[in-house]
Amino acid sequence: QLQLVESGGGLVQPGGSLRLSCAASRFSLGGYAIGWWRQAPGNEREYIGCVDRNTNKTYYANAVKGRFTIFRDNAKNTVLLQMNSLQPEDTAVYYCASRTEHFSFCASSQDYYHYWGQGTQVTISS
Repeated sequence: QLQLVESGGGLVQPGGSLRLSCAASRFSLGGYAIGWWRQAPGNEREYIGCVDRNTNKTYYANAVKGRFTIFRDNAKNTVLLQMNSLQPEDTAVYYCASRTEHFSFCASSQDYYHYWGQGTQVTISS
């Protein structure tokens, strides 16, 4: 079964940037559509964006469009989330998740993602 691990979280000031990484062992992430999600305390898990398996086309939620970028680093077998212009409302635990290898395209519902990492904390505060 696919195992995902997020890394790169931390504390940054408003307006700052942070890059998160989603890594996998054994399996190539190139074979999976990968989504990024976040969850703040008391809130539902929120869709951030996704990169397709075959086309590598990316999709973003309106809340992060223009500030966040998802891309693959195939040499390191990772999917990265570059976050710019961070604001306090971006504070959350960030998760990467994967669809199964049978589905090529992105989706914005949690039910379509079958493998989840444990999350990494991102805090934006002055």
